[in-house]
Amino acid sequence: MKHLLALDQGTTSSRALIIEYDGKVTAVAQKEFTQIFPQPGWVEHDPKEIWASQIAVAAQALGMAEIEPRDIAAIGITNQRETTIVWDRKTGEPVHNAIVWQDRRTAPMCDKMRAEGMEPVVAAKTGLVIDAYFSGTKVAWMLQNVPGVRERAERGELAFGNVDTWLIWNLTEGKVHVTDESNASRTMLLNIHTRTWDKDLLQHLGIPASMLPEVKSSSEVYGETTGIIPGIPVAGIAGDQQAALFGQMCSKKGMAKNTYGTGSFMLLNTGTEAVPSKNKLVTTIAWRANNQTFYALEGSVFITGAVVQWLRDGLKVIRTAPEVEQLAASVPDNGGVYLVPAFVGLGAPHWDGYARGAIVGLTRGSTTAHIARAALEGIAYQVADVLQAMHADSGVHLSQLRVDGGAVANNLLMQFQADILGIPVVRPKNAETTAMGAAYLAGLATGFYKSTDEIETQWAIDRSFEPKMTTDQSEKLRGEWNKAVGRAKAWAS
Repeated sequence: MKHLLALDQGTTSSRALIIEYDGKVTAVAQKEFTQIFPQPGWVEHDPKEIWASQIAVAAQALGMAEIEPRDIAAIGITNQRETTIVWDRKTGEPVHNAIVWQDRRTAPMCDKMRAEGMEPVVAAKTGLVIDAYFSGTKVAWMLQNVPGVRERAERGELAFGNVDTWLIWNLTEGKVHVTDESNASRTMLLNIHTRTWDKDLLQHLGIPASMLPEVKSSSEVYGETTGIIPGIPVAGIAGDQQAALFGQMCSKKGMAKNTYGTGSFMLLNTGTEAVPSKNKLVTTIAWRANNQTFYALEGSVFITGAVVQWLRDGLKVIRTAPEVEQLAASVPDNGGVYLVPAFVGLGAPHWDGYARGAIVGLTRGSTTAHIARAALEGIAYQVADVLQAMHADSGVHLSQLRVDGGAVANNLLMQFQADILGIPVVRPKNAETTAMGAAYLAGLATGFYKSTDEIETQWAIDRSFEPKMTTDQSEKLRGEWNKAVGRAKAWAS
């Protein structure tokens, strides 16, 4: 068995990759699925469509690689985090659409929790800030608003899980109801120090403990698949950002990566210590493997790559996402235009659920090229805000930032990112870091790999972007950005 199968279930598409021992990806299949927007600020997915798309691409990838399920040593799963699904234990039928991590419907519930003085309690136990981003209030919303769901939950008939749990449930035809520590730490229901579900938080949100999956390590055999790809051990799970941290081989304390996806997520490995944040970052479990739990500081930016999709689909100023680089590069600078992409509020380090998108500094001379450039620069500024908070919390001054995700192909963005941060931005040769992280964890659990040292030799640099801007220049630009952010804050309240 010379192959690993990575299932990469993302916010807009499901992917499956066949990975060889040397880290080479020999087949990739991908399928987009429907984004549902029932009201402004609400985002949903159909859980059955997530599952159908994921199993379809898994079968497709096996076909492309011309191999059978028996040729796969293990499956690793990585997933969009915080997206919340509740289903019937007997029938497997979801009680409601999945409520996606971007969804803001529970912002008033979060306001109420803060008013009740829960903020320090939640921070101390879970490492998180109180925000609609996390799963806990999404489950509570379903229990309160979907007819009959509370009664069924209290009778023990319903199961809750994030997307990893839902996929494993379906892969094993309902035999296995588990999650791993990295995903559990994103629910606002797990005590990250005892690594167990917290009875007080469950009680506060009115969530029956019977709904919850069993919490396991990120690297162990959870069960075997049945159905159309039978007999494969499912042996690795990590939330997408933690998987990318592992896939980037930021396996030692003080190393950091940033992933540019729909949103942007920077994680700093803090070793076996959970470092509390004073600067509105979150403390999260990175992974658990070999009886050791590693922690990370994380800053989540809600909209980065999605702003390019908006330029394409909303404003229609580009036809394809890669065209944004050429359009942005057609002007020498932003012409004083700043775009704050707070379409679903602002994440770290602001945590303002009522912020909304803003374009400021427009003049008669402003063009779509300036707006495109401002959109890309807005991504880099948000990342810089997070890194500044990380320095303040951890005392760690990075020597480099490892980067991955779709937008790292954009050289203009990567160079501007290095300029604004003042440190090299390093793009790896293998861009599939999220899927690789999940595959590596599965490979370690099944003896496919003997140790992380064996895997580290696979990580290689494609290009390092060195900062070219003076400190005075970057500080002036960031000052203007901070003014723009101030205009976007608290808009919807």
